[in-house]
Amino acid sequence: MMFGSSSRRFLAVFASCCLALSSQATSVPKQLQRRAQCAATLETAEGVANVLQSMYYDASTGQYNGGSLWTDSNAFEDLHNLMLGADIDTWSTIADGTFIGRAAVAGFSSAQWADLIAGANDDAQWVILALWKMADYKSARGLSNVDLYLNAAATIYDLIAAQWDDTCGGGVWWSTAHTYKNAITNELFLYTSADGFLRGGGQTYLDNANNVWNWLSNSGMRNSQGLFNDGLVLGSCVNNGETTWIYNQGVIASGLAALYAAGGSTNATLLDQAEITLDATISLLTEDDILKESCDDALSGGAVCDADQQLFKGLWTKHVQYYLDMANDATRTAKYSPFLGSQESAVFHFGTDSSDAVGSVWYAPNQGGSIFTPKTSTSGLEAHVSAAKYGPC
Repeated sequence: MMFGSSSRRFLAVFASCCLALSSQATSVPKQLQRRAQCAATLETAEGVANVLQSMYYDASTGQYNGGSLWTDSNAFEDLHNLMLGADIDTWSTIADGTFIGRAAVAGFSSAQWADLIAGANDDAQWVILALWKMADYKSARGLSNVDLYLNAAATIYDLIAAQWDDTCGGGVWWSTAHTYKNAITNELFLYTSADGFLRGGGQTYLDNANNVWNWLSNSGMRNSQGLFNDGLVLGSCVNNGETTWIYNQGVIASGLAALYAAGGSTNATLLDQAEITLDATISLLTEDDILKESCDDALSGGAVCDADQQLFKGLWTKHVQYYLDMANDATRTAKYSPFLGSQESAVFHFGTDSSDAVGSVWYAPNQGGSIFTPKTSTSGLEAHVSAAKYGPC
């Protein structure tokens, strides 16, 4: 018998409820009870991932048709994040076949990585996050080449760290052209530095994390509403007032929580700072409690998000997952759990078509304006995986 996505969802929910009751009855540890309660969401995520791979992934190139360096890197990260969360091995062999995995296994030099990254200091750090997550999965499964992935990430990190200078008082340049200092590049540098320290990178990583947060917090890029604008006006070094992209508001939180976990603060001040921006996102960048990017439009003929912007909403949910991982605080988890669940539900009910591909619009039913690309499916996958861990089922 064949089932559509809605029927599969019902059966998965029914199964997860039974599993949860069974877990409670047999006194299964609390962590496993939560794992069972999220079975339905994990199954939905697997469906989206299967479509992402079958519809867009080209194994011959190790890339996604219609993707890019940084969006592909996020998709690779997400597949391994899903496998770790769901305890599955569906794509266990994919890492070494991806184009960044091939580079890692080949032992690319600093110069070779610089050529691949092509001067994009923000893109480079998404590659680092993908290499780390693939290494995490490989390590958990006892697979080969873990050190090669970690070495590659460290090589790329050193390239980014060298892009810091005292223009506008500090910060990493957006690109090696040195024309712009912006939020996302430095938020990522906060996260890769703090998490890199936690991964054994040494004191320099922690020093960099503290330095970039001190710079970010005094840069003026966070506006009076608590949201980060895109960047600074070069020359005057003031907030440029450009779009408060949703992903900027999530990556700052994961970075601050990683710094908190790394001992960059002796109290929860860093977490409170993160939640200023997370709460502002929920209040100001949503419609009917669902994330809505400024370029989203459910209607045909309206605004259309470009190839980068299509991924921004899912990145917020993923980095809230990472924020909650590092914060390790049940009260903070409870605060954001319902909202993560709402995003996952909107992706399923409003964003997903009959083939289980996810479109760009979550906040309303698609009326011709939602577009379907590997980036939009990756974004939806991120919403499912984060809710599977921290949202209600």
